[in-house]
Amino acid sequence: MTFRAVVTGCVVALISVFVTALIAVPIYVQAAERSSREALATQANVVAALLRAKSFRRVPPNERPTIKQLSDQAVDVYLLVDGKVEPAGLPPQLVQQVAQGKPVSVRFAPINGRLSMVEGRPLGEGDGVLLARGTGTGLTKQVLKSLWVPVLAGLASGVLAGILLGRRLARPIRNASIAAARLSSGDRSVRLAVERPAEVERLAISINELAEALATSEGRQREFLLSISHELRTPLTTIRGYAEALADGVVDQESTAGVGRTVLAEAERLDRLVADLLSLARLEAADFAIEPTEVDLADLIRTAGQAFAPRFAQHGLELRPELPAFPVSVRTDPMRLRQIVDGLVENALRVVPPGKPIVLAVRVTPGRAVVEVRDGGPGLSDDDLAVAFEKGALYQRYQGVRKVGSGLGLALVAALARRLGGTMEAGHAPEGGARFTVYLPHTVD
Repeated sequence: MTFRAVVTGCVVALISVFVTALIAVPIYVQAAERSSREALATQANVVAALLRAKSFRRVPPNERPTIKQLSDQAVDVYLLVDGKVEPAGLPPQLVQQVAQGKPVSVRFAPINGRLSMVEGRPLGEGDGVLLARGTGTGLTKQVLKSLWVPVLAGLASGVLAGILLGRRLARPIRNASIAAARLSSGDRSVRLAVERPAEVERLAISINELAEALATSEGRQREFLLSISHELRTPLTTIRGYAEALADGVVDQESTAGVGRTVLAEAERLDRLVADLLSLARLEAADFAIEPTEVDLADLIRTAGQAFAPRFAQHGLELRPELPAFPVSVRTDPMRLRQIVDGLVENALRVVPPGKPIVLAVRVTPGRAVVEVRDGGPGLSDDDLAVAFEKGALYQRYQGVRKVGSGLGLALVAALARRLGGTMEAGHAPEGGARFTVYLPHTVD
């Protein structure tokens, strides 16, 4: 980057020098030419005034000091006497014009094979004087010859500016590259100093935010893995203990059935935990199957309530449906949506005490269809609501306090809702417990 900045600075400096030269040199040359013409006109007036004096006209031309001074200044003097010019070489039309008593002021006239500016003044009776000076002042050549000085100065300034700019720009980018490499190697303590310009400042802030997000995410993953490993180890320990007891023959025949039921229950618990883990993993895959079709939410929730009715009765809970009298049509996958509802109801069945209600509700808001599962259980705090859909968050808080599942259920239903094009929200229910709301795009009939 420093090399490119140096090259760019040199190119910009050279372009600036040459553009300035292209604009300034013609203007300067034109101004010099105008000044030269004005000076020649003044000299012509002076010589004409001197020649009008009789005493000056008697002096031979080669002895007149004014004419000698003009010759030294590269000005050619032509005297017109009785219509004849000396020395020869002037265009006839200019000589004729002065002989007729008319002044001459010509910017370009061919004299002896070169272009010259000519100023002529009549003296009367066919006499006159004409002064000629070449138009090539040599200024352009002089400027071009001396152009190497500003070119070298421009190159030097371009190199200096390029080095300074390149280092200024490359340093924060190099620091960001080093920080990214350290992040990729697992170092989450990387932080960049926030400094200007604005683009570099935003880059540093983004790198710092990325490092913090990675550290937070990995911390949660570690906590989740610790929680899952504990959950896996507990039933495995129970199964292993009973298996060793059976192998050693310390379990009598009367206790065998009870041991078998315990081992079966722990195996089913392991199966549920592994199934939830697999479901979460599949949700992140691109080929996760979604088969959308037109679904009546009211009918789907009514069917779910009927399926759970025996378990509600077994736990002494009140099932309270709140369904509209009209169909609520959405385009979604009914199996996945039913999986969300079942997961939320299972979560409520685990914590709601007997005699309390569980509400299955469907309603419509502008542009969205809403499915709610509310309960009269212990509910969640505001801090709980903020992390309700994070894997294992509520499990860690309430393990040993209330009945908990695998710690993956709410994370699973939230991920399913996102895959269906909807959103999940947790809140406080008017029944005193928790409220979980699923928002889906509503198909307007």
